[in-house]
Amino acid sequence: MTRLAFTPDGSAPQAAEQAPPPRRLAGASSSRGFWLKHLHRWHWISAAVSLIGMILFAATGITLNHAADIEGSPRVTTRTATVPPALLADLPEITAEEKRPLPPALRIWIGTAFGVTAGERAAEWSPDEIYLPLPRPGGDAWLTIERDGGLATHEVTTRGWVSYLNDLHKGRNTGEAWSWFIDVFAVACLVFCITGLVLLQLHARTRPATWPLVGLGLVAPLLLAILFIH
Repeated sequence: MTRLAFTPDGSAPQAAEQAPPPRRLAGASSSRGFWLKHLHRWHWISAAVSLIGMILFAATGITLNHAADIEGSPRVTTRTATVPPALLADLPEITAEEKRPLPPALRIWIGTAFGVTAGERAAEWSPDEIYLPLPRPGGDAWLTIERDGGLATHEVTTRGWVSYLNDLHKGRNTGEAWSWFIDVFAVACLVFCITGLVLLQLHARTRPATWPLVGLGLVAPLLLAILFIH
């Protein structure tokens, strides 16, 4: 605000020179703004990437914790087919039990007959039978081939969607692609939590309850583990 000052002889007032405003610490302010901008950016990006995964893992955490109360009814499906004599004759002779992948031609026939991808997984070979385990999330499966006659039996057991999602949570029989997803998801969650922690520290001055609540999140599970888990 401009102040008016009268001259000693009483002449017309003149505008007095304004006092300059106090200088702010421009460097500290700009540094704080830089970090806030980038932390908020990485916080929302990591939240967007991990959102659906966190919902899935939180929900299946509840179902796993109450697995005994949410038992599914297993459903078993069995199909049979006969291996062509030419393929059966090409199978190597086995004198003792061993593990090895199925021959490529037999894998192709299995895929056509049962819609199963055997891949390079090891089968259990014996003089009488070939047994191929086919574990899967939410159930189980296997395939046997009788070397005398060529009867192939494929059995699949499913335990419902809850069991399937629980196995996704645990990474049980889910394959390499899902294993990579869990790693990427875990990194996104770490970025989300670490940037959130730093943002809490930056805003804690104006939010007194910040550190008591963070401490509660640490102390509560720690006390439960010490007092009730033996």
